[in-house]
Amino acid sequence: MSGSVVLIHLAGAVALLLWATRTVRTGVERAYGDILRRKLRGTLKNPLAAVAAGALLAIAFQSSTAVSLLVGSFVGSGIVGAASGLIAVLGADLGSAFVVKLLSFDLSLLVPILIFSGTAIFLATERRAWRQFGRILVGVGLLLLSLQLIGNASEPLRHSDLLPIVINYLSGDVVTAFLLAALMTWLFHSSIAFILLVVALASRGLIPAELGVVLALGANLGGGLIAGLLSRTMAPASRVVPFGNLAIRGIGAVIALAALTIFKPPLEYLGATAPLQIIHAHIVFNIALVIVGMPIAGLVTRILENVSPSGPAAATLEDREASALDPSALSIPSRALANVTRAVVGVCETVEVMLKNIMELYEEPDRERMAELASLDDRVDRKHAAIKLYLARIPPEQMDEHDVQRTRELLDACVKLEQVGDIITRNMLVHVKKKLDRGLTFTPEGWRELSNLHATVLNNARLAFNVVISRDPGTAQALVREKDRMRDLERETSERHFERLRVGTKKSLETSSIHLDTIRDLKQINSLLASIAYPVLEEHGLLRGSRLAPAAE
Repeated sequence: MSGSVVLIHLAGAVALLLWATRTVRTGVERAYGDILRRKLRGTLKNPLAAVAAGALLAIAFQSSTAVSLLVGSFVGSGIVGAASGLIAVLGADLGSAFVVKLLSFDLSLLVPILIFSGTAIFLATERRAWRQFGRILVGVGLLLLSLQLIGNASEPLRHSDLLPIVINYLSGDVVTAFLLAALMTWLFHSSIAFILLVVALASRGLIPAELGVVLALGANLGGGLIAGLLSRTMAPASRVVPFGNLAIRGIGAVIALAALTIFKPPLEYLGATAPLQIIHAHIVFNIALVIVGMPIAGLVTRILENVSPSGPAAATLEDREASALDPSALSIPSRALANVTRAVVGVCETVEVMLKNIMELYEEPDRERMAELASLDDRVDRKHAAIKLYLARIPPEQMDEHDVQRTRELLDACVKLEQVGDIITRNMLVHVKKKLDRGLTFTPEGWRELSNLHATVLNNARLAFNVVISRDPGTAQALVREKDRMRDLERETSERHFERLRVGTKKSLETSSIHLDTIRDLKQINSLLASIAYPVLEEHGLLRGSRLAPAAE
């Protein structure tokens, strides 16, 4: 087999590995993301619990980067402290190391079972949670299959004349190997994927254990770089955790590389084979980072908070959104409408924050955060007024029929988003205040039902935001179907609540009005968001004129 054919097979196998990792991550995020976020918020205050939660979340998401960005957003929102968040991310790095260990076992028999089961589940139901579970199973099956393909594709490299030269050079120049591994990990956007590739090549005898450990250390630096670079557009407070993790991981990797080069510790204690030595060195390194990082996390985050840009030098999100409404573009309607779309995206982001935060306040009422949430509604009102004025200034004589239709859509979407904000602050925030003033608590069953209802609305909100931007008819259809599912879910939730009232559950009696009003508010929010899809469906002929049955003659 020629070298070019070997590389093509290897590239395809690596691409499948990256795709499978992403499939698992998106499946977990869509099916269980909101549940995992709620659980994570409650455990981050305890350092040991934060490490465990971060590790478990990294195993679920197949990515420590996703955990780093998620926890960073929690810190930016003031939900948890920066030090606790950093400790959780160090735990996530350890969790991703255990993922590598888990996937190193011979699980080839599971490949057909997982792919068949996942496909059957995905095709057999329309329920989102089950379909995403099927997606996760298929993703894990493809991930295991990709590792087999990498091993098979790399087999001919045993007889390559060039590869030993490259390996010998990298073995003699550990700094280059370290930096190359960091670069490749950044290109892969996954330290798990890169280390699995190194382990697969080591299992074929293509990479010695010493070089493999150096590459694993470089992958740790690259893994920290991924989250650091992806967080560059986040608020300064949200960037503290990813950059703190990068600092600890990067400095730790450099120190470990220096120790490995100078002292040349025997790797035989880590395992009998090169793959085991690489995997176990990766795990030991991340355990050491957790042990060292926990006591210094507070110091690291304080240093980063002091050097983070703030004040006028750091443009706020609202400033950037205001700059999107460029007056010089008004004479060209297509450009002006593109600017409005960007501004509406900003409104979507603010409404999403409000929708997420209101349920957190139901769980843990706090007057300061309630005031902050109310201020977000004022921001939505200001944005809506600015967008409405900007649209009115576009010369109508220069707009064609498509521009006029898009103007209506954007204005209608903005109006509905403002109404959602009003429901959150004028209705749901009042319920939170009542709950706080009276010291009320929901029953575990009631709270679980409200949380599930809220998670559904939040997922539908994200679908609605995608419709605003992409105008995709498939997404619009999915959003309207979710409206029907939401109606059934709301009815079931109300019936279960009344059943608890019949048996005289005390907490249900005390919180009955708040519970039912919240169900009504969530349903109303969901209806407003679903109606954003109607113009797109109507344009593509996918909307019926009336949902009423024909009258009998």
